[in-house]
Amino acid sequence: MTILGKNTKKTESGSSESTPEIAVDKKVTEEKPEKGHKKESKGASGSDAKKAENTNHQNSSENNDKDEIEKDENNNDTNNGTGETTEAAEHDPVSDIKAEAAAERDKYLRLAAEYDNFRKRSTKELQTVYSNAKADTVLKLLPVYDNLERALKMECSDEPFYKGVEMTMTQLTEILENMDVKKIDAIGKAFDPSIHNAIVTIENPELGEKVVADEIQKGFMLGDKVIRFSSVVVAN
Repeated sequence: MTILGKNTKKTESGSSESTPEIAVDKKVTEEKPEKGHKKESKGASGSDAKKAENTNHQNSSENNDKDEIEKDENNNDTNNGTGETTEAAEHDPVSDIKAEAAAERDKYLRLAAEYDNFRKRSTKELQTVYSNAKADTVLKLLPVYDNLERALKMECSDEPFYKGVEMTMTQLTEILENMDVKKIDAIGKAFDPSIHNAIVTIENPELGEKVVADEIQKGFMLGDKVIRFSSVVVAN
């Protein structure tokens, strides 16, 4: 853009004289800073391009890393899925059912064995209690037996009375036999400390060594259990 102007200058005569004014081309002056600005723009454009290039490089690196991570995860998922599929293929439900059935059978057998042992133990305890109670009852009746036995050994002129005592003794003996109570044989037998109780020892050449010569009190057994030992006299 060109601007033209005039300068007025007063002379000595007072008249004004106009002088041509130099035209200034503002376009030139204005263009110079534009060149510098262009250089700055070029510099800024170059730095921006480098930054953009670095950013793109970083983004591409990050994308590559992400892709690799995703590939690894996919591979792991594929491997896991393959392992699970293999385990599922190897898993046999029939084997589980058989194992469960075997475990239940083992529990049943153990429970049955425990119950059988409990039943046997309870039965044995009941038998022991019953046997002990019966032995105590018989033991309390034995003095009656002893008294009847002594009465029968005495002489009695009253025949009916003696017959009545004899019948009572017979009935008591039958009751004891029905209760599995047995008399212990002693006279003439070898002395046995498991069933005999030696009260007196004598010398008798007619008898052998340690032979029962006489019986003071009769002994009784309830089954295989001695409820009262025989009180005896042992010879030699």
